[in-house]
Amino acid sequence: MPSHDDLPRTALPMPDRPRPGLTTYDARDPETSFAPITPLRPPAGAPNVLVILLDDVGFGASSVFGGPIDTPAAQRLADGGLRYSRFHTTALCSPTRQALLTGRNHHSVGMGAITELATSAPGYNTMRPNSKAPLAETLRLNGYATAQFGKCHEVPVWETSPAGPFDRWPTGSGFDYFYGFLGGETNQYYPALYEGTTPVEPERTPEEGYHLTEDLADRSVDWIRRQHALQSDRPFFLYFAPGATHAPHHAPKEWCDRYAGRFDAGWDALREEIFERQKQLGVVPADAELTAFNAEIPHWDEMPEDLKPVLTRQMEVYAGFLAHTDAQIGRLVQTLDDLELLDDTLVYYIIGDNGASAEGTHHGSFNETINFNGLSALESTEFLRAKVDEFGTPTAYNHYAVGWAHAMCTPYQWTKQAASHWGGTRNGTIVHWPAGITARGEVRDQFSHVIDVAPTVLEAAGLPEPTTVHGVTQAPIEGVSMGYSFGDATAPERRQTQYFEITGNRGIYHRGWTAVTKHRTPWEMVGAKLVAFDDDVWELYGPDDWTQSRNLAAEQPEMLHKLQRLWLIEATKHGVLPLDDRAAERLDPDLAGRPQLIRGNTQVLFPGMGHLNESSVINIKNKSHAVTAQIMVPEDGAEGVILSQGGLAGGWSLYVLDGRLRYCYNLVGLKYFYVGSDHKLPAGEHQVRMEFDYDGPGLAKGGTVTLHVDGTEVGRGQLPVTQAMVFSLDETTNVGRESGSPVTPEYPARGNDFTGEIRWVQIDVDAAADNPEHLIPVEERWRIAMSRQ
Repeated sequence: MPSHDDLPRTALPMPDRPRPGLTTYDARDPETSFAPITPLRPPAGAPNVLVILLDDVGFGASSVFGGPIDTPAAQRLADGGLRYSRFHTTALCSPTRQALLTGRNHHSVGMGAITELATSAPGYNTMRPNSKAPLAETLRLNGYATAQFGKCHEVPVWETSPAGPFDRWPTGSGFDYFYGFLGGETNQYYPALYEGTTPVEPERTPEEGYHLTEDLADRSVDWIRRQHALQSDRPFFLYFAPGATHAPHHAPKEWCDRYAGRFDAGWDALREEIFERQKQLGVVPADAELTAFNAEIPHWDEMPEDLKPVLTRQMEVYAGFLAHTDAQIGRLVQTLDDLELLDDTLVYYIIGDNGASAEGTHHGSFNETINFNGLSALESTEFLRAKVDEFGTPTAYNHYAVGWAHAMCTPYQWTKQAASHWGGTRNGTIVHWPAGITARGEVRDQFSHVIDVAPTVLEAAGLPEPTTVHGVTQAPIEGVSMGYSFGDATAPERRQTQYFEITGNRGIYHRGWTAVTKHRTPWEMVGAKLVAFDDDVWELYGPDDWTQSRNLAAEQPEMLHKLQRLWLIEATKHGVLPLDDRAAERLDPDLAGRPQLIRGNTQVLFPGMGHLNESSVINIKNKSHAVTAQIMVPEDGAEGVILSQGGLAGGWSLYVLDGRLRYCYNLVGLKYFYVGSDHKLPAGEHQVRMEFDYDGPGLAKGGTVTLHVDGTEVGRGQLPVTQAMVFSLDETTNVGRESGSPVTPEYPARGNDFTGEIRWVQIDVDAAADNPEHLIPVEERWRIAMSRQ
């Protein structure tokens, strides 16, 4: 590893301090002398750094850790490096990512949950303190080139609109370049992308072969080549975080078909198979025990026979998704090899930001948004069977069943969200760095955590931990470098204590012992009945119990109490308290205490505005509302989208079809409700309006839809039910067109732009939507607009 040089690298950015000396009058004077300009670079010998973080992959999924899914790129790196079999994440995406990028525990940097559930409590406000600068910023200020590709789920939701502020976006957090998306997930065929802070659209359609993971790999390869061609002496830090394999499980059909029939034996048999292979590979000890099958999950032989073809296809699609993702990573690795950079690159391949996702219900789903809205009962076996050939395609938004997630976390208990057990937090990880690690193909079993990556990278680069960044004194990094284990498989582990907590699921590791308690069940997303925290039942597992299979709580209560006290101490130290298991309350910004980008009962949008996620648009769900647009219709008529929200997984659109005003409500992709006018819009300026009279109070009720042109009713219809919680986690709201996937099949995904002119669009909710004239006077519209300036 490179040693520190004599630059003052603990204070970043390093101050410019020109050396005093003789100043001459004439540059030709022989005594004129200035030191040559030297570009800032890390210490000599600092490696390139490639950190790869997959999404929602359990410990037992990839072949390199005994799983059934082929991952040759991971295998190549493992054969030339090290596999870490006791590497841990936080059990949830945003917390893991912020911990990785800062070297601090997730609550310490305000990320105790996903960004959408932020509260005003310091451990959960999603606002990274400026006293805890991210790794990318430290590397950039030391001369590294930096870039992030893929998922960024660390920006506070009230800062995710195209209006910013952007200081917590990747380009404000140390990355010179960013290409990816800001939410927890995205459609692999129709992603909502940003380049830097600018919204962009994919250059191709799904029909033309577009897939996001391939796009991210293309961009990453281009960036590496460009850096090497133009600044070959400058090391780089590339963070590759694809949305794969988070739902929706989208993969090219040919990749999914490779696994046809592979999972017909079901998830019980798959767990046994994976476990035996893990023993053979040495990623679990030969005397380890397979944990008992989860009593809350049905066994394979308990599933309906007519549903099993759907269930097996779900797993085939997931397998194809992971295999396809690994292949794209293989392209990055091969690029480094082709450029003769691979040996000098420290590669972290972290296979999952948490355990496998059990958010797909016991039957899986053709559209996971159905589950988020508490409507899973709508997906009958007949419906799923009719859709089986569409799983993984651009028309689906699918997720697999809980039983598969359980199997993908073999040999451990529980899954993603369960920070209490290794199934939620233990993720296989590979470290590859031939120039710095002499061992090849070995396994390391020292306990490590995602916060240990940052200090490892700094040590490998010969860089000190900064004491000040941008004038702000820095809190110490909480991770421990893993470098001590690179050359010594028997080195005593240096991380001896680590706490865990997500939504009340909590645990503590201390010198081999673990005490854990599962508070919330991951697949109970709506209406879960929770016990008081003090009534949670704790379990205790000893140092010789690799898989947490033998609960010793009754036998050793004193040790359990010791660890419970230690958990409380660590929780207090890192900002975990107060514990917060609320669900619906945290979705309401006022109750949660977080800022809300749009307040009041009215929002005005203008032509060209788009890429607006649900946090950037006034909430119309579970209430009466109206959408009014002032438009100009050309002489030859108008066509296209006036305003849309959501996409194929759910949403609504106000548009013109065949010259006639039309409204579509897409109920979680299962049913389309239409209201339209029989008369074409005449040429000239008009005001079109959709009013929805909600049948409340309560959630997900229906209502009456009416359409108006210049105050006159032109269409009416009933909507029997609505989406209560969310239209989409990634699709956006757009004025004058629809990006992403289309809300309705009545217009195409591309080329749906409004052919007339839109002056403005106004959304009103509750009392503001009550308008007896069904018309907003133009002068009133501008008065409101000016009053909001």
